[in-house]
Amino acid sequence: MIEPASSEPWNGSNVDPIRIGESRKATGALFFHTARHLRPNQLAAWLACRARRALEQPGRLLRRAVPPAPHCCWQPRGAFLAPGAQANAARDLLRGSFGFLGHTEALGWPPRWHAQGAGRLWEYNLHYFEFLWALEFEPAQIAVRDWIANHALERGAPGWEPYPTSLRLVNWCAVFFARHAARTAAEPAFRAELWRSIFLQAEWLRGHLETHLMGNHLLENAVALAFCGSCFEGEAAARWKRVGIELLARQIPEQIRADGCHFEQSPMYHLRVAYALTCLFNTGDAQLAAQVRAPLERMMKASLRLCHPDGRIALLGDSAFSVYNEPADLWAWWARIEGRPQAEERVEPAVFALSDAGYYGARHRNGHYLICDAGPLGPDYQLGHAHGDLFSFELSLRGQRVICDAGVHGYDADPYRSYCRSTRAHNTVEIEGEDQCEFWATFRVARRGRPREVRWEATADGFHLSGWHDGYERLAGKPRHSREFRWHERGALIVRDRVASARSVSVASRLHVHPDCEIADLTAQTARIRAAAGDCHVAFAGRGRLGVERSIYCPEFGVAIENRALVYRCAGADIEMGFCISDESLEDARSLSDPLLPS
Repeated sequence: MIEPASSEPWNGSNVDPIRIGESRKATGALFFHTARHLRPNQLAAWLACRARRALEQPGRLLRRAVPPAPHCCWQPRGAFLAPGAQANAARDLLRGSFGFLGHTEALGWPPRWHAQGAGRLWEYNLHYFEFLWALEFEPAQIAVRDWIANHALERGAPGWEPYPTSLRLVNWCAVFFARHAARTAAEPAFRAELWRSIFLQAEWLRGHLETHLMGNHLLENAVALAFCGSCFEGEAAARWKRVGIELLARQIPEQIRADGCHFEQSPMYHLRVAYALTCLFNTGDAQLAAQVRAPLERMMKASLRLCHPDGRIALLGDSAFSVYNEPADLWAWWARIEGRPQAEERVEPAVFALSDAGYYGARHRNGHYLICDAGPLGPDYQLGHAHGDLFSFELSLRGQRVICDAGVHGYDADPYRSYCRSTRAHNTVEIEGEDQCEFWATFRVARRGRPREVRWEATADGFHLSGWHDGYERLAGKPRHSREFRWHERGALIVRDRVASARSVSVASRLHVHPDCEIADLTAQTARIRAAAGDCHVAFAGRGRLGVERSIYCPEFGVAIENRALVYRCAGADIEMGFCISDESLEDARSLSDPLLPS
């Protein structure tokens, strides 16, 4: 019997099988194959951004005349929902303990606004000011006043970068002009101080839109400007709202697909964008409501398809738990402010096809859930959150996760990041030990694979999905991987793979077993997966041999849990292989896997 994976956070010892920290060194070829996918206006914006950072004098903005504090014109539909998981309690914050991304720093109270050594993303989270939602009015006021006094606008200041500025503006306005509106109005000196900072931040953001990055960053810029603009009267607010609405008019149709999925192929960022659009809807501004209602409804419906029976998202792409709001909480908020029954639209068909995103799957009342990823990695010009997961999948049986994705551990050159993005970390086929894409740096992708000829069909008892991808055609022999899924609602998944190449190649097909499960009764072709909800069985077919590897599961930022992966290895120039996962018996799994290969 294979020993069960440890439930303790992984300490990184004996890491050779997982190649932690391995990443490509930047080369001219990598730069070329990355930059050639950028849009011309995006590349021009990137060059302008670099030049501006070197030449501009940020302090000039501070000398601008600030108009008198205007009236707040909001009439929100309901209370705003706090963003994300809100892991910081007021008592900890007031003792100076701040926790983000699985890491806690002692910053004092009010906090130091630079946390050296914590990483850029961690500092960003500090400057988002989401922790305000855990505080009463007085300490929230103290924190904001201290930031205004001690985190000056200067070159390299993390809190003044466009993305944290965008999120902070939304939080400041929602906390002080909605949640604590009466207290804010009762303190004119603080209100004037707050307005002056909001004015400067919004003007700074308006002049530093992230058109060089685009994607969810640019959408957050647009949301922040529209949100602040809807909050206040006056010319400045009207200007912010106009810029925000114009950006949203371009970005929403591009980023929110017809099937409701966000185009960066990350259920985690899907939740964040849905939250941001719901904030706009909740302002009570009729123009914003008209702009976001239809795409938001599509996003909410799609979010239900992206969840396992435990109510939490599938960890596809850059995704982790406990970062953004849970789907059920978002749906309840949306339903409440929209004035619809919360149970409406939550009854789903057994099988589903989010064909624009390339997510196909099934959900059944017995707790079986499958989601297959046969979609693009994301927009070619922004693949920062893409993983090497073409034709990967996640599976729950009887309500328990059994086959899982690696998730994502962190950014900022985190040693686990290169592993979490790799093809090795996903439930698909790896060829010659290489990834389906050329990942490098923290967010860069050079040559990348694309799904081809994807076909999906609902059947009487499940669905059939097939396709191939060209991610390995850059290798010698131009190998091509094609995969076919057949799902039966009784809890049987049949997968057939073919790798065709002009020369012999080595291949590995992996199934990453959730750390709550264990692998038992391993043979050269079969295994049993033990789970609290009931065992399932795996039978492989082909001219290979089944083994077990160490793996890691990163369900949250900063959390790495050791688990195990079944790996089936073989080699050749024309390889046919496959497997069956059955909820019933090993004999059932064998009988379903036997017909996978030609006799």
